[in-house]
Amino acid sequence: MKQNHFKTGFLKLLIVILFQGIGKFSFAIENHPAGARSSALSHASVSFSDLWATFHNQAGIAAVSEFSAGFFYESRFGIDLLSLSAGSVVLPSGNGAFGVSFFQFGKKSYKENKLGVAYALQLSEKWSAGIQLDYIAGVFPENVRHKGFATFETGVIYRPADKLHFGAHLFNPVKGGIQTVAGKQEMPVVFRAGGNYCFGEMVLFAFEAEKENKNPALVKAGIEFLPAENLFLRIGASGRPFKYTAGFGYKTEKISADIGFGYHANLGTTPSVSIQFQL
Repeated sequence: MKQNHFKTGFLKLLIVILFQGIGKFSFAIENHPAGARSSALSHASVSFSDLWATFHNQAGIAAVSEFSAGFFYESRFGIDLLSLSAGSVVLPSGNGAFGVSFFQFGKKSYKENKLGVAYALQLSEKWSAGIQLDYIAGVFPENVRHKGFATFETGVIYRPADKLHFGAHLFNPVKGGIQTVAGKQEMPVVFRAGGNYCFGEMVLFAFEAEKENKNPALVKAGIEFLPAENLFLRIGASGRPFKYTAGFGYKTEKISADIGFGYHANLGTTPSVSIQFQL
């Protein structure tokens, strides 16, 4: 037991050292997902239509019927330097909706920031589409000034039946990245596709495949249960490498809250929480 704790502590320390000296290494900037519901379902959320679709598939905000706002926080492996804060706002407008989102990952001498402005349109009863313009910036130890670039992402959602939804999303097709002393830190080009199906009123099954241009495909799946009114229980898995997630949520008429947990065999638990408001 002591050996396992020592191993976990050593790995966490190594991660912190790498982030503190990030400018000396080639390190890929990430397009971090957000929303504790999505986290609990291993981010198999490309087909979801909710407030956090500004991070997963902008086509999903077209189905948001009320002005909505939310805040998300994640502490990766319990390390403060690897914390993620994010927010999302969606304003319905006619047959579509506008969205604004942001995140900040990291603290002190290393930070990643993203600001996105989205628009989605309900094309028909079954189809919706969305696009988002992004500005992504980083702060590195050797240069405290932000270095950034612009890119975009786009997606569609198809609903062939009330209980069956499919989604597809493409991020950064222009292969944008940040220039640093170590060279260009290129953002990955990411394609995601998947769906969700509701079994009655009690169970939702979500599934997704994600492919980055430089990495193998990642398969993700999650199950959401409704054991009591307004109470949600969630589990998920993705791999390889295998990761397991779980969480729960509670919803009232205007406010909802979600908590998620991700587990890594060597590094431990990543807790997350999000709160959503409808005005």
